[in-house]
Amino acid sequence: MFTAPEKISAAPPIGHFINGQRALDAGSTQPVYNPATGRVVRQVVLAEPDTVRDAIAAAEQAFPGWRNTTPISRARVMFRFKELIEKHAETIASLITEEHGKVLDDARGELQRGIENIEYACGAPELLKGEHSRNVGRGIDSWSEYQPLGVVAGITPSNFPAMVPLWMYPLALICGNTFILKPSERDPSSALFIGELLSEAGLPNGVFNLVNGDKQAVETLLTDRRVQAVSFVGSTAVAEKVYRTGTAHGKRVQALGSAKNHAVVMPDADLENAVNALLGAAYGSCGERCMAISVAVAVGHETADALAASLVERIGELTVGDGSDASNQIGPLITNEHRDRVKGYVDLGVEEGAKLIVDGRAQLQDEAGFFLGPCLFDHVKQHMRVYKEEIFGPVLSIVRVDRLEDAIDLIDTHDFGNGTCIFTRDGEAARYFSDHVQIGMVGINVPLPVPVAYFSFGGWKRSLFGDLHIYGPDAVRFYTRSKVITQRWPSGGVREKAKFSFPGSD
Repeated sequence: MFTAPEKISAAPPIGHFINGQRALDAGSTQPVYNPATGRVVRQVVLAEPDTVRDAIAAAEQAFPGWRNTTPISRARVMFRFKELIEKHAETIASLITEEHGKVLDDARGELQRGIENIEYACGAPELLKGEHSRNVGRGIDSWSEYQPLGVVAGITPSNFPAMVPLWMYPLALICGNTFILKPSERDPSSALFIGELLSEAGLPNGVFNLVNGDKQAVETLLTDRRVQAVSFVGSTAVAEKVYRTGTAHGKRVQALGSAKNHAVVMPDADLENAVNALLGAAYGSCGERCMAISVAVAVGHETADALAASLVERIGELTVGDGSDASNQIGPLITNEHRDRVKGYVDLGVEEGAKLIVDGRAQLQDEAGFFLGPCLFDHVKQHMRVYKEEIFGPVLSIVRVDRLEDAIDLIDTHDFGNGTCIFTRDGEAARYFSDHVQIGMVGINVPLPVPVAYFSFGGWKRSLFGDLHIYGPDAVRFYTRSKVITQRWPSGGVREKAKFSFPGSD
């Protein structure tokens, strides 16, 4: 059940953060729900285009001063920022759970992975060192520098309201850029709370700005000539549009899209470990992760039968409920509309002929929140929509193949190429799999192969639009442009003759 309309207007508004201050404009509002109760807890103000342009202007004005700040000074801001986030970690985790629905432990884990990106950014003096070569020619030295782009922006999804923004702006800021964040309007409070801590950490006004908004705000960021680069995480349908629009307007764009992540279970795998890993990877955060395992590829029918039986037994032990209750392992989906969409996919899978061996559709249907229990399909085929499309919910499909080569072929022919993993005791099989599978991130007995902060995150095929992955070393390249300087100082007052041949390095 939803909050009564007359109570919605009483919910406190969430505005924007521009030039070091909270701001409200006359834009329309949208309710923010607690998915566990179905009640409106806040209203988010959707920025008008002029408000977005105000944020861009503030970032543009702040850029020259921030650009000329030393890398060590930027790093010291990041050190203080990290300390403040850790100080307020429980408040942030509670905001994530209240507005997204994921269990508190998952919210804490999300925040910790975001903090790791701040820790990486604290190495700014090392990350931004160029290269130097003396005497590339007679008396000539050359060196390279990383220089910031200017005003850059990030557009982030609802499933990781704290972590994904922290994939973006710590690295963008330490590179000397100014930043505008457009978080998801579904769960905006944690992003705003964290962003304001930057000011407390000593970041100058205007260097970081946040605008809440919808498609109109996104369009403004993508088309305004002052914004030099845009980083986006969301569905493939939107990612492709963001990439095309941004690049058509001369921007550097990285756009991370959808996923359909496969876990290959070999006959020699430790089945208990594999099942434990699949439970968390498929149903953690109610399946609302771009790295969630949504397909278990069982090699051999005996493996598939044993895997299916074990999963059915273990799924029955999972508890679904309010994420703020530590006894629950799975929370609700983020909106009622998304819950209905996921349920529609389960209905479709049954119609397509897949065998639904765990049906979570009826679980907690009488509750006010947006709950859907874990679902498990067996005998899923490659032509089915429940196999081909990203469901983004607590739905795991078992696909049966005869050989490892068949499993790799299945994965390689899918449109998406975000992440995959294999469960095996055979080192030769693991190496063959990691060498040959055409996927951006691979795990060996690791179900969610999300790289640590000093590597970069990103998939292949239609899971990524753009040349560079997000965070880590690729982020430094994305948020900077390289300049190479070649220098010579003639000595002794000697006047040189004109040379008409192309210069060499002699």
